Amino acid sequence: MADKLTHAVQYDSYGGGAAGLKHVEVPIPKPSKGELLLKLEATSINPVDWKMHKGMLRPLFPIKFPWIPATDVAGEVTVVGPGVKKFKVGDKVVSMLDIFKGGGLSEYAVSSEKLTVSRPPEVSAAEGAGLPVAGLTALQALTYHGGITLDKTGPTTNILITAASGGVGLYAVQLAKLGNVHVTATCGARNIDLVKNLGADEVIDYKTPQGAALKSPSDKKYDVVIHCATPIPWSTFEPNLGPNGKVIDITPGPSSFWTAVVKKVTCSKKKLVPILLFPQAKNLDYLVGLVKEGKLKTIIDSKYPLSKAEEAWAKSIDGHATGKIIVEP
Repeated sequence: MADKLTHAVQYDSYGGGAAGLKHVEVPIPKPSKGELLLKLEATSINPVDWKMHKGMLRPLFPIKFPWIPATDVAGEVTVVGPGVKKFKVGDKVVSMLDIFKGGGLSEYAVSSEKLTVSRPPEVSAAEGAGLPVAGLTALQALTYHGGITLDKTGPTTNILITAASGGVGLYAVQLAKLGNVHVTATCGARNIDLVKNLGADEVIDYKTPQGAALKSPSDKKYDVVIHCATPIPWSTFEPNLGPNGKVIDITPGPSSFWTAVVKKVTCSKKKLVPILLFPQAKNLDYLVGLVKEGKLKTIIDSKYPLSKAEEAWAKSIDGHATGKIIVEP
């Protein structure tokens, strides 16, 4: 198989947007110890993919060119590397590829057994591929950082989810409603009904004065904010928080880290928590199980063939997708 080629999409330098992507033929990769070779059926594009391309994350994730982007994939195991115990050839799986290696915009990719889980027949490839980065981020933000239990046993919690019609936001709304949670959400006017149908108790158009102020229609103070939108000043969040309220920022910038430090140093009871994703297979498996049971949906904005991956890339950069953008080889 080493001399066989496969179609992939890569870029050779930082910048250039969708026009910087190139369609190439590359050797089919070989799995090493603890790895699997997957024939891909679906790949999800996340904002982190094009942010890496722009060089925005260069200090954290330096790229070795040429680079095949994207990490969230679903497919079929075609080769099992040495030492792999959980999977065999023919298994259908969902995987998050190593962010330092990428490889998702291709017909074949190598995944680690450690971040690969089985995909049951009830979960389509597109549904599965949407889960890793967005679903795991929502889950981590709500449970680990937000302290929310995803059953009805925990205390009543009031939360706000900003940009609730985006990839992370749509999962966060659904996951939060598995707990004893009152959800206020912000999104664009065209997506209000969708977000309500997924369980949000209150939905605000972010372009209205009330939406811009993040004020709950029922005057509730938020115990937790899952902030999925572009940067918003702390001064906008602060008056809407409960006495021990915390803002969990899933796309933190320098101002977020600075505010977090200030709040810690001043011993403020109201906190800003910038987070980075630490993926775990057990959590990905949990999400796949929820989709199988009908308790969680992957909302798909659009699908593109690999031959038009640059159109999917441009759609993600545009920033107005409702849910996940999927590329299918």
